Amino acid sequence: MPAISRRRCGPAEGLHILSGGKLLLATRNRAKVREYSRLLRGIPYTIISLQDVGIDEEVEETGDTFEENAVLKAKTYAKLSGLVTMADDSGLEVDALGGAPGVLSARYAGDGATDEERIAFLLANMADIAWQNREARFRCVIAISSPDGDVELCQGTCPGVITFEPRGENGFGYDPVFYLPDRDCTMAELSLEEKNEISHRGRAAGEARRLLMRAV
Repeated sequence: MPAISRRRCGPAEGLHILSGGKLLLATRNRAKVREYSRLLRGIPYTIISLQDVGIDEEVEETGDTFEENAVLKAKTYAKLSGLVTMADDSGLEVDALGGAPGVLSARYAGDGATDEERIAFLLANMADIAWQNREARFRCVIAISSPDGDVELCQGTCPGVITFEPRGENGFGYDPVFYLPDRDCTMAELSLEEKNEISHRGRAAGEARRLLMRAV
């Protein structure tokens, strides 16, 4: 992928967002829109989705990193819509697996696999790894792009340990096998409010919220 011009949660002088304007989320997922509306509460912008502006184009995530994929989506949809656009990419990194599944987190067990199948595949690949070597982290990168290509990046991480079996009924993805030592529970055993306080997406969104408030 070619080099990307970007900053990491800087002063946001390139975004030129006006109070009362629109912020496009690079998603058609209404649940994700609702989640980010909660995480970005208080910003003086109307949050809208790709569906709201009638954009049907799909952006293939061809990057090798979360950062590259987030920037690719944010810049493409900002150019198509003429709106300041926010996109994210996130996933699970396991130290004992060399950082896998990483950007392939959603496709780790193959296209179309369920959460349960992805978890089973992960646990099978870690079957012989001792507890003390099962460190992992969730990581999220948010890119916010202006229509002319100025990009700001925000990141959030949440460290944990991969369990030997799923626990908890909340959350999604790898949450049931992501153990939080400080809380003595998995991510799937937290309430939504508790998860938003400590999650990788919640932390990245907190940085994005501060950036967007400075861009007024």
